[in-house]
Amino acid sequence: MLKITKFLKPFQLTIYLVLILVLLQSLAELYLPTLMSDIVDKGVVTGNTHYIWKIGGLMLLVAAGEMICAIISSFYSAKVASGFGKSLRSRIFTHVSNFSLHEFDKLGTASLITRTTNDITQVQQVLVMMLRMMVMAPLMCIGGIIMALTKDAKLTLVLAVSIPVLILTIFTIQRKAIPLFKAMQVKLDKLNRVLRENLTGIRVIRSFNRTDHEKERFNDANEDLMRTAIKVNKIMASMWPIMMFVMNITTVAVVWFGSIRISNGHMQVGDMMAFIQYAMQIMFSFLMLSMMFVMIPRASVSAARIAEVLETSADIQDPSKPVLPPAHKGQVEFQDVAFRYPGAEMPAISNISFKMNPGEVTAIIGGTGSGKSTLINLIPRFYDVDSGKVLIDGVDVREMSQEELRKKIGFVPQQTVLFTGTIAENIRYGKEEATDDEVKHAADIAQASEFISNMPDGFATMIAQGGTNVSGGQKQRLSIARALVRNPLIYIFDDSFSALDFKTDAKLRAALKEETAEAAVLIVAQRVSTIMDADQIIVLDEGKIAGIGKHKELMETCSVYREIVMSQLSEEEIA
Repeated sequence: MLKITKFLKPFQLTIYLVLILVLLQSLAELYLPTLMSDIVDKGVVTGNTHYIWKIGGLMLLVAAGEMICAIISSFYSAKVASGFGKSLRSRIFTHVSNFSLHEFDKLGTASLITRTTNDITQVQQVLVMMLRMMVMAPLMCIGGIIMALTKDAKLTLVLAVSIPVLILTIFTIQRKAIPLFKAMQVKLDKLNRVLRENLTGIRVIRSFNRTDHEKERFNDANEDLMRTAIKVNKIMASMWPIMMFVMNITTVAVVWFGSIRISNGHMQVGDMMAFIQYAMQIMFSFLMLSMMFVMIPRASVSAARIAEVLETSADIQDPSKPVLPPAHKGQVEFQDVAFRYPGAEMPAISNISFKMNPGEVTAIIGGTGSGKSTLINLIPRFYDVDSGKVLIDGVDVREMSQEELRKKIGFVPQQTVLFTGTIAENIRYGKEEATDDEVKHAADIAQASEFISNMPDGFATMIAQGGTNVSGGQKQRLSIARALVRNPLIYIFDDSFSALDFKTDAKLRAALKEETAEAAVLIVAQRVSTIMDADQIIVLDEGKIAGIGKHKELMETCSVYREIVMSQLSEEEIA
């Protein structure tokens, strides 16, 4: 929780101002019933019109001051809460950006979205109320009791009965509500997850006619959240009628016993009216506290969830003294590397050793689940190896800063990701300062210029969210152009040619060969035709290297590679 409260430090002066204004507002409210009592007893009863005007003017002045304090304190408390929410969202976004893939898998994308939006909103709303009500309520309660005692100590015994009833009511309701608020946030995570899956997978859902199934799945999550929300709201809603009932009974009791004391000459009419006002202030202070207690349980759950994100440290950290490798090489070497996913029984890859040299093309091929994508994810440190080393130009990637490491790499992932914006902006994602000529050159090499020129606005054409307005092959070519414009020392293509037709694939590989002549190129592919001409082919089988060599060598020495080739090519093509 300390990681959350530290975000209030920049607003300390403003918070102090709000607290002072709330204090002045509370003192003004406590002073007004006394002035009213004086007007009734010393002005109305005696018929002193001058005194009524004098004290009435003072009441108006105090009320105006109270109003001004309330307006200013409301404005600045809202400003503090909004600034706090903004700072906290920015910090969480920055913190999450440093997570490794393991932390994303652990917390879940849907949950991280909920924590960054809904949870912070809950805390932000409570902060506004805390700055106003959590300060005002105790002042009004304690001040009201003191002022009531000065008016009539014996009549204050009425409050000695009603206040414990209110406290017991609030405590009982909150005890039942807090577990339900915790459950609500978890169920909100589930709802977000189902909704996100439906929106991102809408094409698959429609193609398999699973719309009704997904509607049912969403309705189940929605109704589950609704049932919990109704249950907790029923509990919280019962607080208000109980509070109002106690307040009204208290008022009746004060009037009843107060009238008896007035008739006996122990109390004046003005004092009884002031006493009623103080009793209401005391009751309303508990009402304010009850409103706080409606929001605090849920906000406390949200704060704990936010703190969990902030307290989660990334597995992958930069070294205290990063090592800078040579600037213009790009050699990659795996030395007896093994890696196991967290919680997995078996390692995903093991005993991996090979070397990639600048100017050479290294290809990786293997069956599904053989560890191809896992292996290439270790180069940019998306995961860290369990044993062995991944070296770039002789330096362990764990000894380099992540920023410097990834500057050397042009990465084209298996699942193509495009961002909302123009085509040029998506290509410039690889190199922000790239000129128009560099962007066009990268598109030419990636065989993307033809379809870009046929679009309405060319490179200024907007890409829809998720790249839904371009085909799979067009997505892949734009992703390749994004890596090419970076002009890195190391290229990694993770099955990045699968959506291309054979003609485009061949043209693209021919253009890439010239463009990447001085770089180390790593290609993961399913199609043998894509990697037949590679300088080095690595065959993976069940997370281990089954063979390394060129196409002809592997056809003679590696049965796994030979089976893959025989399954894809005819005898004429093999010959």
